[in-house]
Amino acid sequence: MTNLNIKGLKNKSTHSHISFSDSVNHMVERAFKVLNLDPGIAEAMQACNSTIQLKFPVEIDGKIEVFTGWRATHSSHRLPSKGGIRYAPIVNQDEVEALAALMTYKCAIVDVPFGGSKGGLLIDPTKYSSESMQKITRTFARELIRKGFLSPSINVPAPDMGTGEREMAWIADTYKQLHPEDVNHAACVTGKPVAHGGIRGRTEATGRGVVYAIREFFRHPGDMKKANLKGSLGGKRIVIQGLGNVGYHAAKLLQEEDEALIIAVIERDGALINDNGIVIESLKQHINEHGTIKGYPDATFTENGHSALELQCDILIPAAMEAQITDANVDRINTKLIVEAANGPVTFSADEKLRSRGVTILPDAYVNAGGVTVSYFEWVRNLSHIRFGRMERRFDEARGQHLITAMESVSQKQLPDWIRNEIVRGADELDLVRSGLDDTMRLAYKELSEARMENPGVDDFRTASYVVAVKKIARSYTDIGVY
Repeated sequence: MTNLNIKGLKNKSTHSHISFSDSVNHMVERAFKVLNLDPGIAEAMQACNSTIQLKFPVEIDGKIEVFTGWRATHSSHRLPSKGGIRYAPIVNQDEVEALAALMTYKCAIVDVPFGGSKGGLLIDPTKYSSESMQKITRTFARELIRKGFLSPSINVPAPDMGTGEREMAWIADTYKQLHPEDVNHAACVTGKPVAHGGIRGRTEATGRGVVYAIREFFRHPGDMKKANLKGSLGGKRIVIQGLGNVGYHAAKLLQEEDEALIIAVIERDGALINDNGIVIESLKQHINEHGTIKGYPDATFTENGHSALELQCDILIPAAMEAQITDANVDRINTKLIVEAANGPVTFSADEKLRSRGVTILPDAYVNAGGVTVSYFEWVRNLSHIRFGRMERRFDEARGQHLITAMESVSQKQLPDWIRNEIVRGADELDLVRSGLDDTMRLAYKELSEARMENPGVDDFRTASYVVAVKKIARSYTDIGVY
């Protein structure tokens, strides 16, 4: 049972507050004004090209249950369209379409040649067994494949909230069964297990991208000065909301590699606070064992987790859901830098108030682009049918050994072992993925900085990010004759 809707420019909310998709549209409209963009191009760019709603039955424990899912394609100016599939009990069409739009802009910002898409299934995964989840996922995938909303060349999903490697492997196998003749079947999804065509470094990619974005910010003294920050990341007080895949890897890296101080962790069941810092790996083990942050011995627990967003800190990282900083709490936000690891954690009106107060925000469309960047690497790897580094690694090691031999011959001294090992070691796939991600985040930040300098009145990173994205997408539209 299928309902196909072709959407127009706006999806006006009937509520007193604007919808998620309207919030995204209002934010991108700032860039339209800066660029004086043709209204027709602006309307085409904001419109969600198509949204499919699926209702499908699955037999669970002898009973028939009907599930509802969506897949939205915001833009196909580049193919395939790319975006995750989330499983959550609060998924709705507006959310899926808003996230699809963010994917369009996100891909443009980091120069990933994809259009924007997103999917969602209205389900609470914790209430179903692994066997039931596999039946549901495979049925959902078959419906999407048959309707043309899932393939290596047209629309490529990835993990999102409530999904991971397991679900992607099921989807990829379902596509392979339906299209055994497609030699590129592994590229129909990304975020797969490494043994089934995935790429090393994908699981941590979004969280690591968040860290690379923060590190790049700290390499720019002028930007730090505007945010009333100085020095290095070491010792900076950080509050993080959400210790899922993104939040966990970001917090762990910031703590272990940058020596930042994670003073609070906010989860759905409350928050933990410790001014001396929370050991993230220890907390993660506690969550894995007990299924909750409650009872963790080395921090103070509060059931009012949302209040921890208002703690005084240097960096606030919302890494959970959209609309976490709103008109209801924005006036009590007490941080110098907000890093949006989640999609849409700051509403449009809250964003305007924070900007007027001079709070620096690194926006979601840039900050959490690490996932789609490494998904792009995985997609290319699947199409090329070869692991990155396979052909050149031993050659690089041999060249390094020749270099060491030459250096020792000239100096008549033997190099220390640690130097020898670093020079000789050839890059493996994980090294190359991390290098490519770091380079992507750095170059994107450079473009945002240039957009702020070149466009009068653009003094915030969010508007700059949309200016960068809109320029690229508009150029694509005009180049192919869309006026």
